[in-house]
Amino acid sequence: MPNVTATVQYIHDDGDHAAYHASEAGGAAATHDGRFDPREVQIHDARQAEAVFDLDHEGFRLVPQISAVTDFYDDAQLASVYNAEVIALMKQITGARWVDVFDHTRRAATDQLRRTVKSREPSSVIHNDYTEWSAEQRLRTLLPDESDKLLENRFAIINLWRSIAGPVETMPLAFCDSSTVSPADLVAVKRVAKDRVGELQMARFNAAHRWFYFPAMASDEAVLIKTYDSAMDGRNRFTIHTAFEDPNSAADAAPRQSLETRCFVFY
Repeated sequence: MPNVTATVQYIHDDGDHAAYHASEAGGAAATHDGRFDPREVQIHDARQAEAVFDLDHEGFRLVPQISAVTDFYDDAQLASVYNAEVIALMKQITGARWVDVFDHTRRAATDQLRRTVKSREPSSVIHNDYTEWSAEQRLRTLLPDESDKLLENRFAIINLWRSIAGPVETMPLAFCDSSTVSPADLVAVKRVAKDRVGELQMARFNAAHRWFYFPAMASDEAVLIKTYDSAMDGRNRFTIHTAFEDPNSAADAAPRQSLETRCFVFY
């Protein structure tokens, strides 16, 4: 299977000695406390793989996603057009009875562009966005009047990640096949932001991990990433992923500009 070789950032410390300090849009980049373990890994071209990637098994899936949005930097268009598109897609793919969009995060792959368009930088440390505690806490914070009732049934948090300025030529996302990740590989790490303190997961190196990416993602494609699932029936619950420097990127490649949309998905 075609692949690239790239260095990705695993964690060496346990959760008591590590922390992630989130960046702010257009401001300083994220910083990390703790010791890290850079590893050179093979990242396979998922377009050439024989597997059919599934949220409940591998944890990620490429889907077609044509949007009527003409400017992804326009918050009004995201609210009036894009949210409805995302909700319809999530319901179609997952069979959910209700989907709630709760966050949009834009990212740009150079400091100059990031400051100009007021975006955050690609996250280049291996991570998953939520732990079990922080996923439930996010739900309680954002939907306080309904959370107790909603927590009685299965819910998930799924991200929709896409380019917002042409094909992805630099800093693509790599996804680890969740079926190759052991629970012992995952480390809960404090996430410190301006407005709150939460938790995310980082990962220890395991030679069994299998990494994939979708080269040259186009503007009519998106990747679904399951970052949390309350189900305890053996299906995938978390998906580690990271941006990486693609050695196939041309020297004059356009810097990545992307949007990730986080959704509560209720069954």
